[in-house]
Amino acid sequence: MAPGEYVQQTLAGLDPATGGVDPALPLYATTFVVLDLETTGGAPDGGGITEVGAVKVRGGEELGVLATLVNPGVPIPPFITVLTGITQAMLVPAPPIEQVLPSLLEFLTDAVLVAHNAPYDVGFLKAACARHGYPWPHPRVLDTAALARRVLSRDEVPNRKLGTLAAYFRTATRPTHRALDDAKATVDVLHGLIARLGGHRVDTIGDAIEFARAVTPTQRRKRHLAEGLPKVPGVYIFRAADDRPLYVGTSVDIATRVRSYFTASEKRARISEMLAAAERVEAVECAHSLEAEVRELRLIGAHAPPYNRRSKFPERVVWLKLTDGPYPRLSVVREIAPADRAYLGPFTSRRAAELAAAGFHDAVPLRQCTHRLSLRTVTPACALAELGRCPAPCEHRITPEEYDDRAVAPFATATAGDPQPVVDALLSRIGALSAGQRYEEAAVVRSRLAAVLRATVRMQRLSALTGIAELAAARPAAGGGWELALVRHGRLAGAGVSPPGVHPRPTIQAIRATAETVLPGHGPTPSASAEESERILSWLERPETRLVEMSSGWASPAAGAARFRDLLHKAESATTHQIWTERS
Repeated sequence: MAPGEYVQQTLAGLDPATGGVDPALPLYATTFVVLDLETTGGAPDGGGITEVGAVKVRGGEELGVLATLVNPGVPIPPFITVLTGITQAMLVPAPPIEQVLPSLLEFLTDAVLVAHNAPYDVGFLKAACARHGYPWPHPRVLDTAALARRVLSRDEVPNRKLGTLAAYFRTATRPTHRALDDAKATVDVLHGLIARLGGHRVDTIGDAIEFARAVTPTQRRKRHLAEGLPKVPGVYIFRAADDRPLYVGTSVDIATRVRSYFTASEKRARISEMLAAAERVEAVECAHSLEAEVRELRLIGAHAPPYNRRSKFPERVVWLKLTDGPYPRLSVVREIAPADRAYLGPFTSRRAAELAAAGFHDAVPLRQCTHRLSLRTVTPACALAELGRCPAPCEHRITPEEYDDRAVAPFATATAGDPQPVVDALLSRIGALSAGQRYEEAAVVRSRLAAVLRATVRMQRLSALTGIAELAAARPAAGGGWELALVRHGRLAGAGVSPPGVHPRPTIQAIRATAETVLPGHGPTPSASAEESERILSWLERPETRLVEMSSGWASPAAGAARFRDLLHKAESATTHQIWTERS
């Protein structure tokens, strides 16, 4: 290697996805392995297979045949012998299934597995593979019984049994309950069913497999909306006839993800309603998955599509802050200002903010009344003072300096630095309640402790990132090269991908030249929503991501809230839904 030559380092776990039959492959060009098994009639437990018959075909031409008896290692029930004609004596010299599987699995390579009542045959094969240590190749599977239910009406055939379909299509081989005969009959049935699919606009193997499933008429009618979309990372937008965004989503493969909305696996009622109203799908190509996720969040926040449930109103956040004036108290507000002394957030709901406030009220003697207090005029104390839950600043029982030291400073320190005093006070209260067998009250305080820790950990984590004016990071791309992100004050300002074998720095410079200008602001989320900054954090914290350049250091408080993450996890895992209803 020449001096200074750039070589991209490889990382474990970045192997490309395994291949298979392309769902867009035309039916006439698809290789099928039509399979039938004879069994002892029991459950698929890894054994019980007595005969295997498989025929490989493509374009109507037979390419190969695999057929063998199999010794199941157990006696054959008499009724199976009557049904199939296979006797115990016939199976004694036959190989066991573990000797048959290697040849069969090789026979299935790069082919679509076809069977009549496929779940039965596939279940036996998967169980046998699992029992004998062979990896299941996960082939695409087409069930001729299911396909016949979709193609043929009751007026044409009374049922979808293989014998009935063989008679209807006049197959060359008659089903005899022997594996190879039944597989050959299924081949002719398959060809007859494929001939009927043209009228349903089913031309590819992927369409045929999905057509065999129980898709709705709306999904079939709107299937064309998934045509022509790019197979790249990005955002897709379902739009109505008047061009209104109905639903916004993201994927590393837009074409494949949108196509899934028109399959039987999509059963959400609101998505079915959305598909009925959709008239087109718009694709926004992105450099990589992080840019796609951020664009999705911004589009949902800007348009509030009716069929998206999350991230629709990023501006609807609240904060918990100390009020101005003597003897400050905690207040839930919509916005914070640079002059605010201390604050915590953002919270996604007022209820979450009030739960955290209740935790601080349990830990420190902050007043809870909403009166505006004066240093000159005395105001009558409330019941909390009589219960010892408030130092009664309203009656001037505590000086402003002492109040700041005992109540205000612990809140300010907990939000921006060390929450240890608050945590210790709440743990002490939980211990005292538990010792007095007041377990339900202890559980309520535990839920408040979780709310306090969750909010402080989140805010300090966000602040560490958003305080950096500019950060450039790189992550190895699956196809070579690097996924690049330029982040300014916690907002994604630019993204790109450097070519394989080329140093990423020139691409970073090009991204910087065209990146969004992001001005600094106040608080832990000055320039982007908290959800966007957290998506960026998640991407940056992956083991394979490398920090390339930073305008300043990235650091969190040494004695900050993050060191209580284990305690937070324990509190959250022990907190039940009933506790979260806040019964105080």
